[in-house]
Amino acid sequence: MFVFETHIRVRYAETDQMGYMYYGNYAAFYEVARTEMLRSLGLTYSSMEKDGIMLPVAELKTKYLKPALYDENIKIKVSICQKPAVRIIFNYELFNEKNQLINIGETTLVFFDMAKNKPCLPPISFLEKMDIFFD
Repeated sequence: MFVFETHIRVRYAETDQMGYMYYGNYAAFYEVARTEMLRSLGLTYSSMEKDGIMLPVAELKTKYLKPALYDENIKIKVSICQKPAVRIIFNYELFNEKNQLINIGETTLVFFDMAKNKPCLPPISFLEKMDIFFD
């Protein structure tokens, strides 16, 4: 299993009139955490795309437990619990500044060969970096 943590502060533009983060912005927080997780391994979406591989989101699940509030520094814990194959599943836990769990989520992404226009296995370089977490 691979686990990574990052932090994002809730900006005013991401909130509603009550000061709660708008529900649609949680998916954007997931994306930031996912991108930073990959970057921590030396991987980027842009490098995979240059190699002809995209990672579109196939499924998104989210459960709201408590609101994220304006100006809070939100901790996002993202994990990969299963060795990636054609699909890769990311799990998210968001915590407020009191370390209370406020949101859980999951996204399923698919490795997609841009030239063949169909799903594919992850690049070998990606799998090599993931192997150490899944013995």
